[in-house]
Amino acid sequence: MKFALALILCSYTAGSCLPPYVYPIKFNDQYNCFMEGYKQSIIKMEQIGREEVNKHEIYIRFICALDKEEEPKQDT
Repeated sequence: MKFALALILCSYTAGSCLPPYVYPIKFNDQYNCFMEGYKQSIIKMEQIGREEVNKHEIYIRFICALDKEEEPKQDT
């Protein structure tokens, strides 16, 4: 069972979020997925920069969900 990480960039001032970005690496458990989500969120905020984050009230949400491509197929 693998987990997929999806990062969602949002703005309070715009009142909306961009479509989720699905991280290309899959994770063996939720712990590793969440830890990478926090790391990637920090990296992205640093790339955007203080001025833009403050100006647009940007925040990042992320989720770790079971990778549907990894689900076992049912026997018929």
